[in-house]
Amino acid sequence: MDMDERIAEAMRKTEIIRAPQRRLSTFGSTTIDYYVVSELTAEMSAVRDGKVLAERPRIVTPYYLLHVEGFSDGARRYLSMMAEQNPHEPGIFYSYRNELHAMNVVSEPLGVVIGNLNARLDADKRPLSAIIRGVEDVWDLAVMMFIYELTRRAAGGNFAEFRRHGLLDVDESGVPAAARQQIEMLFAMVREDRSWASELVTELNRWGVYQEYEDRFLSLFKR
Repeated sequence: MDMDERIAEAMRKTEIIRAPQRRLSTFGSTTIDYYVVSELTAEMSAVRDGKVLAERPRIVTPYYLLHVEGFSDGARRYLSMMAEQNPHEPGIFYSYRNELHAMNVVSEPLGVVIGNLNARLDADKRPLSAIIRGVEDVWDLAVMMFIYELTRRAAGGNFAEFRRHGLLDVDESGVPAAARQQIEMLFAMVREDRSWASELVTELNRWGVYQEYEDRFLSLFKR
């Protein structure tokens, strides 16, 4: 079995047993505990626990993403095509950090381990904890699929909330209202701590509005 087939099989066997009981926050970050449970033998299971830290969702456009580093050539070509058609169409960008805490081997069958975990989380009243059944040799695929599902579940509700607050409105420069808010927040942060200046400049350049703010930015450094 080649790797593509192995991954396809693992995807079929991966299952979110217990999902978080609320979606990702629109206007703040969200931390979700997870347990990935995989079968080692009929009587032995592996349990990995960690956290997914979901940063506050951000409103972006294809134009903005073209100026963000880290995309592959294929992804950048796709963004370029999107930017040619709808350069200022707002969308939501989600960023995550995955922190694995521990891995334990339990001398119990998979079903028993999952049942015990479920009971413990119920007793501890942990609505933002998840249990995922994965495949041992590609267990991290289960985490990736879990993150994808978090995003899928959250996107519609987050988008509606952004729209309700007018944050998807795009001005004549092609900048959404939410991005203008982010820029104002960065200006306030630079006034308190100049080490944020490079991040502010990066954000202005990604939106193509540095010249619009240049005098205001430089004034922060005048004595």
